[in-house]
Amino acid sequence: MDSISDPKILTQYPAVLAFSRDKDDTDTEIGLRELRARGYGWVVMAGGGGGRLDHLLALRALLERPSGPDEWLCSGERIVRLVEPRRFSVPAEAIVSVFPLAGGATGMHSEGLKWPLDGLSWDQSQFGVSNVATTGDLFIDPGQRPLFIVLPL
Repeated sequence: MDSISDPKILTQYPAVLAFSRDKDDTDTEIGLRELRARGYGWVVMAGGGGGRLDHLLALRALLERPSGPDEWLCSGERIVRLVEPRRFSVPAEAIVSVFPLAGGATGMHSEGLKWPLDGLSWDQSQFGVSNVATTGDLFIDPGQRPLFIVLPL
C-alpha cells in the first residue's frame, strides 16, 4: 500500500493484505477487485484522488469497469453508475448531470428532469450537465448502455 503514510499503523489490524509498492494496479483497483471477489454486490467508493488530476481521472475510468464502484461519494456529489432503471430521491431543483459510459448512450428515458433524456442518442463525448430535478422523485433508465449520473449528496 503505497498510499499509507505510516505502515506501522497496519499492525493494529488482525489481517492485512499487503502488496508491493511497485505494481501495475492502484490501491483502489486492488481494493475494488478484493471486494468483488468476496461477493460484495454494491460497492461505494468514498473520496479519492488525493488532489491529483491523474488519480481523479483514473478513478473516473474505474466507473467503466464491471468491477468498478457502483457509487462514488465526493465532497458534495454522489456519482452513481447506472446499468438498469432506477429511482432516486433528490431535492426539487437539484442539479443532475448525466454522462455515458462504454462508448455512448441510446434508448435513455427519464422522469422528473427539466430536460428529458428521451430520444437522445449520445456518442462517448456527449453528455448532459446541469439538468434540473423538477420534483423530489427522479427516474432514469440508461437504455442500452450504462450511464453515470451526478447527484447532490
